[in-house]
Amino acid sequence: MRPELSQDQVSAEPLWTNLGLIGPLEARVSFGLSHSPTGISIDTRTLADGDLFFAVQGDNSDGHDHVATAFEKGAAAAVVSEARADALNGVGPLYVVRDVLPALERLARAARARTKARIAAVTGSVGKTSTKEALRLVLADAGAVHASVASYNNHWGVPLTLARMPRDTRFGVIEIGMNHAGEITPLVAMARPHVVIITTVAPVHLEFFPNVEAIADAKAEIFSGLVPGGIAILNRDDAQFDRLSAAARASAAGHIATFGAAALADARLIDTTLAHDSTLVTAEILGQPISYRIGAPGRHLALNSLAVLLTAKAFGLDLEAAAATLARFEAPDGRGRRFVLQTGQGPFTLIDESYNANPASVRAALALAGGLPMHGIFGRRIAVLGDMRELGPRSDELHAELAADVQINHVDTVFAAGPMMKHLFDALPTAVQGAWCASATELEPIVADTVHAGDLVVVKGSNASQMSLIVKALKTRYPGTVAAS
Repeated sequence: MRPELSQDQVSAEPLWTNLGLIGPLEARVSFGLSHSPTGISIDTRTLADGDLFFAVQGDNSDGHDHVATAFEKGAAAAVVSEARADALNGVGPLYVVRDVLPALERLARAARARTKARIAAVTGSVGKTSTKEALRLVLADAGAVHASVASYNNHWGVPLTLARMPRDTRFGVIEIGMNHAGEITPLVAMARPHVVIITTVAPVHLEFFPNVEAIADAKAEIFSGLVPGGIAILNRDDAQFDRLSAAARASAAGHIATFGAAALADARLIDTTLAHDSTLVTAEILGQPISYRIGAPGRHLALNSLAVLLTAKAFGLDLEAAAATLARFEAPDGRGRRFVLQTGQGPFTLIDESYNANPASVRAALALAGGLPMHGIFGRRIAVLGDMRELGPRSDELHAELAADVQINHVDTVFAAGPMMKHLFDALPTAVQGAWCASATELEPIVADTVHAGDLVVVKGSNASQMSLIVKALKTRYPGTVAAS
């Protein structure tokens, strides 16, 4: 299976018929049509034979510049704009439209209109992707599932996901993200979910919002797309619960279900036990006691798994069977994936949380490090942290406040990269300060030289801070890597 496809099985059957595309795309045809496409792509690097290529114009590149490459790689046809059509005449079969991205959006709405699938949409400041992946896993046992790839949750990722949805899909899982107010509304209008989940609301993207309440209001836009009588699933522990609940009641939602550790939650977390490769969960869901194992460690995973199981129940799945499926869950790349790396003296554990970061997710990563059992008496808990971006005027303060979480979770050493993370580093006791560097590139060799057998190393930072470079360096330096979860 090619990396960018979302189906568990890739079918050779046409995703759309070549003539059936003309109406939704509002296109004219140039150079004739040959094969009906079996997939959809906006990126020639992952395009597969038979794909329909959309020449979307992005911030840093224009897909029209890659149309010829798309045909060289076997594209069935390409969707291009009128403004560029003459220059591309003869290169291959073209659907010519006024503007490419709106054409993709129209195809997304057509895909949603033709499917009988039950649709769930997931948003939240933290945990969207892992919750989406857990839900994909659970629903797959009951029928064909189509879900967002990676974090395809923005203005092009959501319509791309929907446009790729096969007609016979039974369940759809759509991840929806935002960093500005008003972004979720048009995306959820395309998805029209039967169930929506908000994992949590946290102080993220504060560069673009005056306060956390405004973030909650932006997340609450997801209720606007609910089908009438749909279900809103909310985190009962969240400080913004009352605000979100009020917004849900004012929407088309027919029911609000809650999850969390709070006594009033419909799905209540009672206890968690972290192991190196799993989380043992004791809970009560809609009055039913239940115990199950998640195939990756983390209390945050346990909490969000309750939302997953509420959704499974809403879609008619057996609760016990759905919970048992979570034992097969694996943390996504960059979001808690665990590796056991070999040094000359023995193994150490690396937890890759390098995809993104905000105060809530860094706290969760530190809590994970603090809650996991250690191998041997000489192992250390090491946190390697990069800047959290888009936090606005409180950025210095929000970074420094993490010092308390470092202490609470018994982190022995902190390595930090970036000007913002310097505020945390300076707030730490000298004994905990490993090293600070201006960039991940500078910090990389210091961390690689420091780790030894028995250590537990968690790497976390916003994507722009490039902490993935440190993960890559550690995996390269120490052979015998085993992906553990």
